[in-house]
Amino acid sequence: MNHDGDVIHELTADHRDVDHTIEELDAAPPHDPVRKRLVDRLTTELVRLAVAEEQCVLPAVRERAPDGKELVDREMHDLGEIERILAELETHEASDADFDRLVAELEAAVVRQEHDDEDRLFVRLHEAFSAADLETMGDEVRRAMKYARTHPHLQTRDTPPEYDLLSGASIQFVDTIRALFHRRRRPAT
Repeated sequence: MNHDGDVIHELTADHRDVDHTIEELDAAPPHDPVRKRLVDRLTTELVRLAVAEEQCVLPAVRERAPDGKELVDREMHDLGEIERILAELETHEASDADFDRLVAELEAAVVRQEHDDEDRLFVRLHEAFSAADLETMGDEVRRAMKYARTHPHLQTRDTPPEYDLLSGASIQFVDTIRALFHRRRRPAT
């Protein structure tokens, strides 16, 4: 989808990109190594999206929407659950016994979170923010996604983003080191 416009359009486009990757994943045969590559791509998409939401959208919703605290707490819980599953999937190959179960769990969590965004969060954004605010948030989300970490990191699922102890540069450094070790552990194909 086209990535421009206000925050609702941007997040909707990101959801459709995630949905497309899930469709590709579902179309790949069981135990095929391409499934692991698709999960890795899905991980990057979902983590960047979660980081952008946590940094650019949720703090404003918490502050300005009438039920913002409850809505954001639920969003943080859902995003944390997705990251927990992604972290577990990072340790599995497509041929592992638990891989398909984890993929199914991830897909169900993503569908729930997308529906919650589209049915609740987007409604609150329309109610609490002007068109100009939504455009600005869309720009902020796109900018944040360019520099966001790409791997889940270990924190409690309900930890708000403002309590994250690592800076963006530190997370990027850790992601790079993890990627190097991950490549070294894999046998050549």
